[in-house]
Amino acid sequence: MIQQFIELGKGFGDVFELCELAETNQHRYRNAFILVSEHNGKSVASLAVAFNPVGESKFTPLYICREGISHSQTKPSKRVQLFENKITEIGRQAITLNVKHSSEFAESTLYYQYLIGIMRLNHYIPSMH
Repeated sequence: MIQQFIELGKGFGDVFELCELAETNQHRYRNAFILVSEHNGKSVASLAVAFNPVGESKFTPLYICREGISHSQTKPSKRVQLFENKITEIGRQAITLNVKHSSEFAESTLYYQYLIGIMRLNHYIPSMH
């Protein structure tokens, strides 16, 4: 099984695209994530959605808008609210995880392997069988 992140941008348009992917692929939807990390003393969030493979395919896509969103428990950003509302609208709930910031890794590939490991261990995405 191949599990791979597909990175979208950090802006409003990218979050709208991520929401549209979740809505139009409800039949493949697996989980949605708000990944919170600290960077330079500030809390930032990534938004992600994992889908089940299509048909007999062994490819599990995980779409992500990475670390471009300010995060606050007291005053959520408009992008996080938009994402949470869309996920709720389709009858699901986003999973919030506190993770390391991608800057702690030498390359983004290692960061994504780290995230996949966390998601597998918590059974949010399927194991490699």
